[in-house]
Amino acid sequence: MTPFVRNLLILAAVAVVIVVFNQETALATASTLIRFAFFIVIGVVAYFFWRDVARREIELWPSRQQRLFYSAVGLFVVDLGWFLFAHPQARDALAFFIVAAICVYVAVRTWLDQRRLT
Repeated sequence: MTPFVRNLLILAAVAVVIVVFNQETALATASTLIRFAFFIVIGVVAYFFWRDVARREIELWPSRQQRLFYSAVGLFVVDLGWFLFAHPQARDALAFFIVAAICVYVAVRTWLDQRRLT
């Protein structure tokens, strides 16, 4: 038996157990907890990257550029959290992508401008 077939059989067995024991609520709860944990892990990784790499460089920037960069990053985090927990559709999803694109553009443009000046 190939590993692919074995993994499909394991997945099917788990699905059957969930349906037979009527554990859809527990599965939804676990899914919500995993979603929260994923968002927290993304934040922790971003914080460690900032602390180890970017903080010393950003401290050398003028205060206006620092506020602009941190505001763009903060708005992006709020936008991403809204997208992960609200599951927007149609216009709301479009608004997410537009706001995210603007935040990324502002942050990258500020970083590149400051990098060019040093």
